[in-house]
Amino acid sequence: MAMTSENASREHRLSLEITRIFDAPRSLVFRVWSTPEHALRWWGPRDFSPHSLTMDFRPGGAWRACIRSPEGRDYWMGGVYREVIEPEKLIFTFAWDEEGKPGADTLITVSFVDVGGKTRLTFHQTPFDSVDERDSHQEGWGECLERLEEYLSDV
Repeated sequence: MAMTSENASREHRLSLEITRIFDAPRSLVFRVWSTPEHALRWWGPRDFSPHSLTMDFRPGGAWRACIRSPEGRDYWMGGVYREVIEPEKLIFTFAWDEEGKPGADTLITVSFVDVGGKTRLTFHQTPFDSVDERDSHQEGWGECLERLEEYLSDV
């Protein structure tokens, strides 16, 4: 029994969850997550420029993206869509692709809930190898969601 509790505690520590309310309808928030022409406008941490994004937006379809740092370094990432329930939920894998060598997969679940014409978005990513890795993703995804909020106010 102690093992189960210990594993649950470890999983909680090595998971990331971010919840935000966006002043935009759920259908729009879902669309800007699901189409490259929109996602290229907000994907990535602040000061990074997304410059490549392909999406085969269906269960089993792959996605791949690249963001460029202010210093000009490219960071590639990608994964596979596991579940797409429009406009409620996306589940997909995420892994960094360093010099053609994919990193460890994490699983991302994004849920979209209508709250009186606004959208409550809950972002969940797991598992991470360390708390430091999780915290790095929390900072990056937090900035990404801030950019999403700014973009939604202009769409």
